[in-house]
Formats: sequence, C-alpha cells, structure tokens
Amino acid sequence: MKKSILLLLTVCISTAALAQSETELITETINDYIEGTSYGNQDQVRKAFHPDLNLYSIRNGKLHVWFGQDYINGITEGRNTGRTGKILSIDYENNVATAKAEIIIPGRPAPFIDYFILAKAEGKWTIIHKAYTVKTSSD
Repeated sequence: MKKSILLLLTVCISTAALAQSETELITETINDYIEGTSYGNQDQVRKAFHPDLNLYSIRNGKLHVWFGQDYINGITEGRNTGRTGKILSIDYENNVATAKAEIIIPGRPAPFIDYFILAKAEGKWTIIHKAYTVKTSSD
C-alpha cells in the first residue's frame, strides 16, 4: 500500500513539474517576441516565430494579413521602442497552446491585445500564428 501511494505521489509531482516547465517554455517563447520587438532584435523575434507565420488583424472591417517575415524585417535593429508587454494567459494541451498578451506602445491611446497559437515540434515551442487588435474594454 505504501509503495502504491508513493508511486501515485511521484506521478502527480512529475505531472505538475512537467506542466510548469511547459508553461515556462511557452512563456520564454512569448517573451522572445515581446523583448525582440521592444529592443529591436530581429533574431530574437525569428527565434519565437515559425518562418511561415502571418499576423492577422481587421482593418476597415476587412481581414488584413501581414507576412511574418515582412513584420520582422521592419524591426529596426537595436532600436528600443519603449514597448512593454505582459502575458495575460496561457493554455496548452500536449503540443498545442494558445496565449494572450497585452502590448503597450508609448504614444498610443490604447494597448494592443495579441492572441497567439503555438505548436511544440522537435522539443521547441514556436508561435505559428498571431492575431491582434486594439483593446477596447477596461478588463
């Protein structure tokens, strides 16, 4: 009986540790995006984004697609933009995750809200899609 309880406890602790480490890995990936765009580091953003990633938004009521490589190439190397970001939520199951972040850009009247879809392949979490909008609620 003691061995069964010990085994069950070990499995529970291992599962909790795995969940925490996956959340930490997803957080690192999102932070690579946030920090890379904040401090003008294209390589750091490339590290976070899948090469085929696109960014999606609605402009004038229509879907706008921004090619990820164009977005990255538009980042001025070494330029501190003063943007700050904070992760609002992360949810994952197995090898797919979603995350939500708030991005504040100095001089803008409202923050952006970014929604990410991530996938884990070859042991690495990567942002495969990003949609964004301007925050309109006070939540």
